[in-house]
Amino acid sequence: MITGLLTVQISVFDAMTLKDKRSVIKSLKDRIGNKYNVSIAEVGDNDKIRSSLIGIAMVANDSRFVHQALDTIVQFVRKQTNLTLIDYYIETV
Repeated sequence: MITGLLTVQISVFDAMTLKDKRSVIKSLKDRIGNKYNVSIAEVGDNDKIRSSLIGIAMVANDSRFVHQALDTIVQFVRKQTNLTLIDYYIETV
């Protein structure tokens, strides 16, 4: 069993309030969770208006598949127009 963890640091520059940021983050989490069948949660920077740390977890039996799927999610986040990918980290165990 291979567990993959993707940590994504994003910025929501247009957010003026926490409500604005949470709306963007919730939409992103819902789209990623539904499209890629992964577990996803905001795990950091909860009280910062323009910053968010998101954790994404995936379990499979092939490490190449897990890494490829998490790379695909990174590319999906990069394509979003209402936020900016600042940094990411992929770990497989």
